[in-house]
Order: sequence, then structure tokens, then C-alpha cells
Amino acid sequence: MVYDAAVIGTGPAGFSAALNLKIHGKNFIWIGSKNLSEKAGKAERIDNYPGLSHITGKELNEMFGAQAEAMGLTITEQMVNSIAPMGANYALMAGSEFYETRAVILATGTARTAVLPGESALVGKGVSYCATCDGGLYRGRTIAVVCNAARFEHEAEFLAGLAAGVYYFPLYKDPALSGENVELMEERAVEILGEERVSGVKLKSGREIAVDGVFCLRDSVALASLLPSLETEEGHIAVDREMATNLPGVYAAGDCTGRPYQYAKAVGEGNVAAHSVIAYLAGKE
Repeated sequence: MVYDAAVIGTGPAGFSAALNLKIHGKNFIWIGSKNLSEKAGKAERIDNYPGLSHITGKELNEMFGAQAEAMGLTITEQMVNSIAPMGANYALMAGSEFYETRAVILATGTARTAVLPGESALVGKGVSYCATCDGGLYRGRTIAVVCNAARFEHEAEFLAGLAAGVYYFPLYKDPALSGENVELMEERAVEILGEERVSGVKLKSGREIAVDGVFCLRDSVALASLLPSLETEEGHIAVDREMATNLPGVYAAGDCTGRPYQYAKAVGEGNVAAHSVIAYLAGKE
């Protein structure tokens, strides 16, 4: 199946884009967390969203969720690892799944995923973002896993079932992963080592650990790895007033396009991006 569009991200911008595509009858896939915006959900109070006074982020998230359900919107809960041009369309890899789409809306939130020194240069040379895609390559070998959210622990557990040894670097509180071949690391990894291939990781203390590969399991993938040809400005996706990027058929909305990081701004940009996609698709017919 070739989708009309893919919306990546389930925060306010992604929800707005998905809502408008749904209203216009487009065939699209909406990818992200079923919890919608975890960032918004933690907001103590929101005073600047028009029409809603003194609500909490949790309440706003619940309103979005209720409307999404009422509109029949469904979320595919995966993390997109890479996007690549495929003729006139785009190919999305999300875990071990492949999707083809005519247009893309990036609503990935603040594009500030920390990249370790050495990470970008070693992608595909021992650095991976997908446990199910590449885990089999490290059967019986030693790996490091850097994970920033508890919801990815099942992927780390999958890797532990394959590898001879796992150095686990959790960037969150109370990790639950355990096993005879799993070493829970209290010290952070600060660099991925290697020239032609990954050879190890360096710790904050300066100590180096030899590993055959490094899996980075995060809420989002750095833009340079997600879509390398995407133009950015100071860590944000560069867009015009139609929310169009430098790539045909690729649009962006929300915090990933820059300040102000406001819910109302994100919702408005998601709306514009959706209508730009609709116009783009009409121009291709």
C-alpha cells in the first residue's frame, strides 16, 4: 500500500495534521506514541491556549485523545528510524516495518536528540537505532545499549537474548532490565569509538569499554540520521510559510521547526502542513 501521507509525531502538531488529513479523507499513517505528547502531559498549567483557561497538560492531552478517538484516528506506535526517497515517494523504516508514502509531515518535537561523538560517522558501521532490524548481526557478541526511555526496555531485552554481553546505559530512573549477561551501567557513555567500525565506548571517567556494536534506543532519531538531506537551521528543520522543507513532499510542524515552543503554534503549523500536503497531492494528480 502507498499512503497519501505519513505524519510522524503524536504531539499537538502531529495531532492537528492528522485531524485535518482525516477530515479531508486522505489515506495516511500516523506514527508515534499512543500517549500523545508526554511533554505536554507533564505541564503543570497552560494559560496561553486560546479558549481553554488554566488547564493542565494532562487535561489537554486527554482532550486531544478523546477527539482523536471520536474522529476514528489510529496511531501506529513505532519509532521511525529512517526516511529515504524512493522515486517520487518516500520509504519509511519503523522497526522492522516498511511504509511507502507520497508525502511526509515531520512533527517530531524539539529536534534536540543528543548525538554522542562518533555516533553519526559510525551509523551502519556498528551503530544502530533498530533492535529488531540489526540485532541478529550481534548474536553472541558484546554490545552497548544506550536507552532514554523505559518503554524501549523490551527492545533492550530482545538484544540481551541475542548478545553474549550487554552494557546497558539507561538515561532514565529505575531501569528494570536485568539478566546474567546484562551489566547495568551507572556511569554515562560520552563517546562511541571506532574508525571503520565501532570498537568501543568511552565513559565519563575516561575509561573505555570494548564492544562490537552500539544500539541507541531513543524517543527520536537525530535529524541527520533520520533524513540526511533535510535542511536544518540551528538544530531545527528549515521551513517556509507553507511548512515546506527543502525536499519535495516533506513538511514539518511544531517544536521541530523552532521557537516559540507553544502548543497553539504547534497546532497551527500542523494545520498548515496538512493543507500544504493536500495541495501537494492535488498537484501530482
